[in-house]
Amino acid sequence: MLKVLSVKIKEALISVLPVTAIVFFLNLTPLVNFSGKEMGVFLISSVFLILGIGLFNLGADMAMTPMGEYIGAGLAKSKKIWLLLAVGFAMGLLITVAEPDLSVLASQVKDVMNGTLLIVSVGIGVGIFLLLSVLKILFRKPLSSLLIFFYMLLFAITSLVVLNGNEFFLPLAFDSGGVTTGPITVPFIMALGVGIALTLGGKNVSENSFGLIAMCSIGPILAVMILGVFVRGDIAYQVPDYHIDNNLGSALGKLILSTAEEVLIAIGLIMAFFFLLQVFCLKLPKKKLGQILVGITYTVLGLVIFLTSVAVGFMPIGYKLGTELASNHPALIVIFGFVIGMVVVLAEPAVHVLNKQVEEITNGTVSKRSMMIALSVGVGISIALSLLRIVLDFSILYYVIPGYFISLGLSFFVPGLYSAIAFDSGGVASGPLTSSFILPFAVGVCCVLQGEDKVMADAFGVVAMVAMTPLITIQLLGFRAVMSRRVREKIAMHRIMKADDEQIIRFL
Repeated sequence: MLKVLSVKIKEALISVLPVTAIVFFLNLTPLVNFSGKEMGVFLISSVFLILGIGLFNLGADMAMTPMGEYIGAGLAKSKKIWLLLAVGFAMGLLITVAEPDLSVLASQVKDVMNGTLLIVSVGIGVGIFLLLSVLKILFRKPLSSLLIFFYMLLFAITSLVVLNGNEFFLPLAFDSGGVTTGPITVPFIMALGVGIALTLGGKNVSENSFGLIAMCSIGPILAVMILGVFVRGDIAYQVPDYHIDNNLGSALGKLILSTAEEVLIAIGLIMAFFFLLQVFCLKLPKKKLGQILVGITYTVLGLVIFLTSVAVGFMPIGYKLGTELASNHPALIVIFGFVIGMVVVLAEPAVHVLNKQVEEITNGTVSKRSMMIALSVGVGISIALSLLRIVLDFSILYYVIPGYFISLGLSFFVPGLYSAIAFDSGGVASGPLTSSFILPFAVGVCCVLQGEDKVMADAFGVVAMVAMTPLITIQLLGFRAVMSRRVREKIAMHRIMKADDEQIIRFL
């Protein structure tokens, strides 16, 4: 076990090191000026972040992924479709309500919208769309057709929000879709899809295994959009206090307790469902249950350490980094956004879960390396474009409408498997580090360049951009694979046609 954990921590070290190195390098230049206390807290947080990611990834392999697969396969084998759909809706709702990622976003917009209303609305959206995702697998419907329909519905509701004069609400709505698919939700929902698809997925098992995250990312956007249609009047946004608390010890203790409570509630809901199904449906042997319990322990420890480290060290540094760069060197903002975006995605714990499952399901056709490169480039572009939007002060609709049209258009030209992986990747890439480091960074930039009153309209939406651009880059990866295969086939056919009869006979 220690050997496996050491491998996971080594992988986490490689992931977190680039972000930490960039911050330390900038501190040595005249670009930014962090205090010794800020850098000390950031360094300690980075060390614990590595430990947290390592423990989480080990726990996900031992517990979260197997649990999802067991539940999906067990319910599918039972042939009780109503039970499968009911569990799908309930799991989607309850897990999302307890998702720490969503709590981070809700805490940052509590002056704009009641946090409980936002979280419950998003949870209902995820529950409904997880139910629809299960139906998609059962009836073997193509993902691209469903995505086109629901995104057209989404854009129709968007027009109602704009006509209602609440365009400032759009970035929050699109961000909610990105943060929902966080470190707890992703391993479980992806594994649930794999379990159902392997049992009932038919011929296209690989393709049907993906797409649940993509569908579950739409539900929260629609839910918050519908709330936006009925919002009336001007809403004032107040920037949260991102500074490191002077009484750090006391604040840290409270933060650890509150984070542990959130994680335990989230994991507890999953475990309660799992053991209920174990008694009535699954009947797994005690050995497997023991392994799952050990894995759950690692998952809880890893998430508490990860989320606490991000809140204590990365959120304040992200905000101050944004304010200092915008104040002293605004011309470098977009370039820095691209660089930091490329490396931040490496530290998202759910990304490693996705990449591992993609490589396993596709039997190495889509490697972890190619996935990570496509995600890094996509997230880097998304952060750069988001910061350019803050600098120039224009609506997020100028990005999301053409961006999603391009994404949906590409789905007609690449294999369905690539489209499903791409739309899943968008939700996975926008994890807790994005909402806790990149979003405060964007808020800091916006406060300096456009003022605090523009934060809601300009700074929010960065998570949505992170969720959107991988849809294009990974589908382009699939398009390149298709074109490469066709070129190889043409070259092979050309050689056969040029060969004489004697060569053909010898070849045969």
